[in-house]
Amino acid sequence: MSDGSTRWWLVRHAPVIGVEGKIYGADDVPCDTSDEASFKSLAARLPANALWLTSHLSRAKLTAEAIRAAGLDYPTPEVIADLGEQNFGHWQGRTWDEMRDVDPTTYEAFWSDPVRNRPPGGESFADQVTRVGRVIDTYTQRHSGRDIVAVSHGGTVRAALSHVLGLVPEAGMAISVQTLSITRIEHVPGGLLRGKGNAWRVVHVNLPAKENQ
Repeated sequence: MSDGSTRWWLVRHAPVIGVEGKIYGADDVPCDTSDEASFKSLAARLPANALWLTSHLSRAKLTAEAIRAAGLDYPTPEVIADLGEQNFGHWQGRTWDEMRDVDPTTYEAFWSDPVRNRPPGGESFADQVTRVGRVIDTYTQRHSGRDIVAVSHGGTVRAALSHVLGLVPEAGMAISVQTLSITRIEHVPGGLLRGKGNAWRVVHVNLPAKENQ
């Protein structure tokens, strides 16, 4: 019997292509959706009657489309820009060494507090936690008791976990989120302990798409 929980299924997009060693962040880069076995596994595990969301970036949209092609029919996803990856501003498309060589002073200043400092023209991970948290709260309230599938990004999943668990950004950044993994969180009306305590629970984090991975 359902306890009225709102169940979030957070899926990271497929592996990206052609950006080895570079920070791509909010850039719209291509992804590889050729792993049919992983997509069939995701199609079998994810709920069809859920509300589906994706970020605005093509790698999230293409991943969702590949899950559909693998056998899961679901409603057209709602595109939410605030589910996008962290924006690294002027540093996107560069390697860390290139960032340092172009502006060593700004580079060193960033690393004094890399989860709260903003790259030039970009946002911090703490900023991402705030905007992703707004989406989590809004859609949890708006669609209480439903399954919600959100196909997005590694940083987005870390931000969501940081928000619901009240983690400091440093702790959130330490969470591993692999491509095509599933992270499940649930919001319990009234809290976990008879109206007291945290209303969120974590079912699993970074679950591989294929069971034998």
